[in-house]
Formats: sequence, structure tokens, C-alpha cells
Amino acid sequence: MTSIDAAREVRPVAVRPARLRLRWWAVGLGALAGAMLLGVMTGPVALSPGAIAGELLDRLPFLSVDSGLSEQQAAILMQIRLPRVVLGALVGAMLSIAGAAYQGAFRNALADPYLLGAAAGAGLGATLAIAYGNAGQGLIPLAAFGGALAAVALAYSVGRSSTGRTATTLILAGIAIASFLTAVQTYVQQRESETLRQVYSWILGRLGTAGWSEVLLALPYIVGTSAVILLHRRHLDVLSVGDEEADSLGLDARRVRAIVIVAASLGTAAAVAVSGLIGFVGIIVPHTVRLVAGASYRVILPLSLAFGAAFMILADLLGRTVAAPAELPIGVVTAFFGAPFFALALRSSKRFMP
Repeated sequence: MTSIDAAREVRPVAVRPARLRLRWWAVGLGALAGAMLLGVMTGPVALSPGAIAGELLDRLPFLSVDSGLSEQQAAILMQIRLPRVVLGALVGAMLSIAGAAYQGAFRNALADPYLLGAAAGAGLGATLAIAYGNAGQGLIPLAAFGGALAAVALAYSVGRSSTGRTATTLILAGIAIASFLTAVQTYVQQRESETLRQVYSWILGRLGTAGWSEVLLALPYIVGTSAVILLHRRHLDVLSVGDEEADSLGLDARRVRAIVIVAASLGTAAAVAVSGLIGFVGIIVPHTVRLVAGASYRVILPLSLAFGAAFMILADLLGRTVAAPAELPIGVVTAFFGAPFFALALRSSKRFMP
């Protein structure tokens, strides 16, 4: 075989991965656009796609478009449905990419964003704010954010202080801290039993009270931490071969793992602060992407952003329509799909991670 023939044989193999990534990018963005459209259309007040597009264009500078919506319909779109959909997309994207980042950092396909106690810390912070806070609802996201960060910092400090300093010791430290914080939260709930309903409402996750203030609160953290994680996507591929091999290739495995974990934890803290505790998203989406699009984090991380955002919007849409006019907490919806998915993923995880 000549060199020209060999090049002809190799060329399709070299192009195929790029085409695969482009195709899945198109599917992911299409799914996100479709989910957002369904999210803003669906509700007691019917809104057509054309009217929605016209209203959004009318809000742009130097454009004047008659959407045909009444003042009440425009308010429903811009002040109720759109911020809820945007916040759902941000939370879903963050939890998904954080889950993928944890899975790469810990070399475990079943790791999730709450691994280091972020959920327990946020739950305790929100519980304290509800039980003892006097600043109203605005204090709850800040308290949950601070509690999540404090829990992760404490777990990381405990894990780093051990003699082994491995990913396993960090996970065990997170479990220990989460158990302790959950016990404290339970104690506070029993002491302040009149706040149980409000606490459980927050713990089960909710986007029903979402507004632009919550979007603006979470946006800089989610965008910034997602960018940091994406910049380390190639490093996570290197980490998948093991720390010793990564170090031999000139990569500081501990430093990369610390950066990725801190970024994922910070983003998770921001997400749960505005949405409550919504589980399984960080397992369902990255694992599905890994199954259908490949095991490289150069593919998993960006696709997790798009599919995670779409998944959260659709889960919220299901929660507010399946039992209408009542609403199911979004955490109940994700758990309904996530629990059996986790069981299936548990059986197949060895195919992807050592």
C-alpha cells in the first residue's frame, strides 16, 4: 500500500470524531431551544411561539415589534415564565457540568455535585435562615450559599489533613461532614417545628418563586465556574489514566483536581442557593452523554451544559403540569427518574471508570 492509499484509509477515521461532536452539539442546542420554547409556552395562559418571539424582539434596543400580547400576557411571559425557564436552564447546566467534573476528578462515573457535603451545608444554612432569620426570603439563598461553601471547605480541609490525601479520603471526609451537618439540621428542625413545612419545601427543590433577582444572583458564579471547568476538560482526560501517569506527563494532578473540585463546588453552591436541593441531575445527564457521545471530557463537559439545561427545564415543566393546578417539587420529579437511572448506571459504571 502506498502512502497516498494509507492516507485515504486514515482520513475518514480522523474526521469522524469531529463530525460526531458537531452532530451532538446540534442535538444539544436544539433540545435546549425546544425545551425553553415549551417552558415559556406552557401554562394556564396560552402564548404562541410567534407572539413570544415578537415580545422578545420588542425588548431589544432600536426595535419595535407588535407581538399582539396584552399587558397582562407580556407580564406573565417576562416576569414569571421566562425567568423561571432561564433559572432552570442555569441550574440544570451547572449541576450537570459539576457532576461531570466531579466524575473526572474522582475517576468515578457515579460521583455527583453533592459529594463533598454541598447539599448538607446548603440545607443547614437554609434551615437556620428560615428558623432564625429576620431578613425575609432574601436571606435564604445567601445562607444556603454560605452553608454549601463552608461544608465543602471543611470537607476538603479534613480530607487534605489525612495521611493518604487521595480522592477516596476526600470522599469519605465529605460523607462524614454531610452526616454531621444533616444531624444538626434535623436538631434545628425539631427545635423549630413550626418551620418544617417551609424547610421541606426548600429541600425538595423549587423554581416556582424564581425571578430575575435569583437569575442575577447565580449567573456570575455559574458562568465563571463553568468556564474554569471547561478550560480543564483536556486535563480531566489526562487524569483518567491515573495520578502517577498524569504526573509523568507533566500534569500536576493534585493541583488540577483541587481547581476542578473548588470550581464545581462553588457553582453547585450558587445553584442550590437559588433552587433548593435537586438531586440526580449530575448523574443522569453526564452519564447519558458518556453513553451516547463518548468518554472524552472534551465532549462530555460542553454537552452536559446543553443537555443539563434542557433536562431541568423539562423536569420543571413536568412538575408544574402533571398535577395541575398543583405543582410537584422539581426534586421529586428528578428523583423519580434519577433513582432507577442510578441503579442502571451502577451496573454499567465499570465500563467507563476504573
